[in-house]
Amino acid sequence: MNHAAPGPLADLKVVEICTTIAGPACARLFADFGADVIKIEPAQGDGVRQMGKHVGDISLYAATILRGKQSIALDLKSEEGLAIAKELIKGADILVENNRPGVMERLGLGYEVLSADNPGLVMVRISGYGQDGPYADRPGYGAICEAVGGVRHMTGDPDRPPARVALATTDYLTAVYAAFGAMMCIHERKRSGRGQVIDAALYETAFSQMEPYVPAFQQLGFVPKRVGPNLPTMAPNSLYPTADGEWMLIAANSDIIYERLVRLMGQPELLTDPRFATIRARGQADNMKAIDGIIGAWSSKFHSLELERMLVGQSIPAARIYSIADIYEDPHFAARHMLVDVPHPDLGPVKQAGIVPKLSRTPGAIRHTGPNIGADTERILRGLGLDEARIEELKRNGSVTTERR
Repeated sequence: MNHAAPGPLADLKVVEICTTIAGPACARLFADFGADVIKIEPAQGDGVRQMGKHVGDISLYAATILRGKQSIALDLKSEEGLAIAKELIKGADILVENNRPGVMERLGLGYEVLSADNPGLVMVRISGYGQDGPYADRPGYGAICEAVGGVRHMTGDPDRPPARVALATTDYLTAVYAAFGAMMCIHERKRSGRGQVIDAALYETAFSQMEPYVPAFQQLGFVPKRVGPNLPTMAPNSLYPTADGEWMLIAANSDIIYERLVRLMGQPELLTDPRFATIRARGQADNMKAIDGIIGAWSSKFHSLELERMLVGQSIPAARIYSIADIYEDPHFAARHMLVDVPHPDLGPVKQAGIVPKLSRTPGAIRHTGPNIGADTERILRGLGLDEARIEELKRNGSVTTERR
């Protein structure tokens, strides 16, 4: 962890009213790069605290996705809790929320209300289907929105039902889109002095990955299908077996790399075979199957580590399929600080994924692990000018909650 210098976003104040993944991940990006992030959560905490693996009752996921943030536990359905939230947002540059459309308005936290007191406020709104349109009221998690966005139709093997990646890929990509939108709005605010709303929809994030197929359907009526480990219309780019029962991903996407591969294989005749002589020819379904079979027969003669060294030694993009255990042993992850020890008050050092991206002059830093629910409630309230008697009153009536483990 690097505490030496403030991050590039150290002048920004962010309030987060989010649950589960996309919203907290977006606000975590701001925190990683120095923003002062206050997370408002209910007394029972963000649902992300119940997700992933736990050590006892301690959420390892919360320790990382909530890192660098402060936690204040408020009852937003109480008049006093809502008033505190509004006061915090009044002094914020960015508000991040990922409730279903209409929830913030029903709470009295719509943009028109908030921007009346804070005209420069940038409000990041993350939802399944966006703030308007016929599907706006639908509940939508990332996996559901992948189905609507066409991604799930493309995922898996052609002879099986659509598969899923057991990771929140659409949530994390939406978090990046949302953070990028917020930075554009902060930049524009320097000219206009005014904030605005970012409307980030999970299904649109998923759909954005379908970019090459949008014109292909309109012009050619082409509907892409699942192709398993292959890259559609591009070969060789697939998984190939090794002698030790592992798999090697080889991506010879250009003619130059393809030539390196077939020369390494000792089969230069594959350069002149009309089925494989060009990228376009290799991308034909039957030809793709044929070249993959030839490469698979060759790759299966070598153990995975030996094969990887051979391929990389010839500047051919290739890699074994890493597990998390492989990542922990890999020197590149260590050299790039992608496995970072972060102190935890109960668990000692806890490994977390490092900061992305790397900045040369003002890098991000993990300031502390994710806080317990309401860990910063009293300090934040004192910062708003409330005295101890008033804080105790708010605790008694349930408008606020202080740290509990």
